[in-house]
Amino acid sequence: MLQVGLGPHAQGCRRLDELTMRDYAAILGQDRPLAVLQPVGSVEPHGPHLPLGTDTMISVAAAERAARRLDEAGVGVLVAPAIPFGVTDFASGFPGAVSVPADALTAFLRAIVVAHQSAGALHVCLINNHLEPAQDAAVRAAISDLAPGSASVACPLTRRWARTLSAEFKSGACHAGRYESSLVLAARPELVSEEARASLAEVPISLSDGIRDGKSTFQEMGMNDAYAGAPAAATADEGEEQLDLLATMIVTEVTEGLAKRESA
Repeated sequence: MLQVGLGPHAQGCRRLDELTMRDYAAILGQDRPLAVLQPVGSVEPHGPHLPLGTDTMISVAAAERAARRLDEAGVGVLVAPAIPFGVTDFASGFPGAVSVPADALTAFLRAIVVAHQSAGALHVCLINNHLEPAQDAAVRAAISDLAPGSASVACPLTRRWARTLSAEFKSGACHAGRYESSLVLAARPELVSEEARASLAEVPISLSDGIRDGKSTFQEMGMNDAYAGAPAAATADEGEEQLDLLATMIVTEVTEGLAKRESA
């Protein structure tokens, strides 16, 4: 077990930006494959009760949980600093929506993945919980032509992972609703406005249905307060359960990627 000064995250969850260069060199010297978990998110309105950085916080919390499991499974793993900006066009018109062009995000993410690999990572996993379709496409495009097994995307938009999550998530009425509110209550409860959350009525609007109908903003879908679903029904216990499922998604993507590298 690595003993050089890794600080409070030594128990299976090491933050890349908190290491010294000697710490990093020692990790590379271990007889374990190195995977880097790269959280990705957005700065986007999430109703009157959740922070603008909700998607990023979910990605970070899931990455930290996955890192501990991967460490226990014999994988060297680092959690990289999160990339907090993304394609946030659906929230246009609401205060706090900060969007970047999809091609700029793709180029930036690709450069970061390649840089992690040049620094010694055998696998880089982009962890995305900002579920705007253009964001998902931009993230996936960043690794589309890289060597098999060298990088992956862990995002619950795919059918494989969506079906494992809560009923609200699967309904599509899940922007700042019960699903995301529960996750933030588990990960960063101090940032949830409980007074606002408890007073919010359910908004049964499915984003997936709206997207299929050609709508391109929350306002067009009728999400007048930038949320859908039932935030008042959220609980920290449900958030813990969903975080465990998101961590399983990440662990699986990483271990499958490393297996491809070994068999190549």
